[in-house]
Amino acid sequence: MIDCHCHAGKGDGLTGPWDTAAPLEQYVRRAAQAGIQRTVLFAAFHSDYSKANREVARIVASRPDRFYGFAVVNAAQDRGRVAAMVGEAVTRFGFCGIKVHRHDAPITREVCEVARAFRLPVLYDVTGEVSVCELLAQEYPDVNFIIPHLGSFADDWRAQLALIDHLVRHPNIYTDTSGVRRFDLLEQAAQRAGARKILFGSDGPWLHPGVELAKVRALELSPADEQMVLGGNFLRLISRVRNRAKLPAAVTQPSAIHNERGDPWLARGPMREVWRQVG
Repeated sequence: MIDCHCHAGKGDGLTGPWDTAAPLEQYVRRAAQAGIQRTVLFAAFHSDYSKANREVARIVASRPDRFYGFAVVNAAQDRGRVAAMVGEAVTRFGFCGIKVHRHDAPITREVCEVARAFRLPVLYDVTGEVSVCELLAQEYPDVNFIIPHLGSFADDWRAQLALIDHLVRHPNIYTDTSGVRRFDLLEQAAQRAGARKILFGSDGPWLHPGVELAKVRALELSPADEQMVLGGNFLRLISRVRNRAKLPAAVTQPSAIHNERGDPWLARGPMREVWRQVG
């Protein structure tokens, strides 16, 4: 089982958990208890995603058997350097996707074209503005977009209902289950769009992965369909990622993923005990 949506590391704001800190200790324990074997990590909100992505890379490097990484970019603030940031994330850190949030800025052609070049899926939180899916599907049919929360973490029924139509009509539009409170809409999405368009996500560490997993179980899918939602779809979406030999030229030099003392991050400290407990 793969949780495709979890935040990690520290933000540099103090407006709420989302831009302050995303500690993984409790999440890792809860995920292990629920039987979740792997997790996709990306940074909390940050004013410098190059720095934040490197922190996530240190966490992923501490347990590459447990974590995948997605590179977060701010489509406006990082304009002109998205290829360099994503290039570093793919070539040095082994990341396999891009995360963009409408709260930072609307997605841009630059982000989509970099995703196309690296053949990466893009997890784009549209914050209810689901109409953009029509444009993304038309302009970038060869890029796969995961629209989390069924289109709205804010429980916008209209947006979530509208996203189901995009899931049905567009082969490259997907969603995840994280934070979806209107279960009937999640059930409708599975019935109309099919299990192959839905990925399990928890929005950890702030939402309990076991609770979010229970929603998928409650859909009462066939074993094959449930397997797709719980990991198969994600593995299919990352299977196209370009390898090193075929990467675009616009990449940065690798950066070290060690702390200032030269130690692999998380080789010591409080997380070490968590890794020991969950294996």
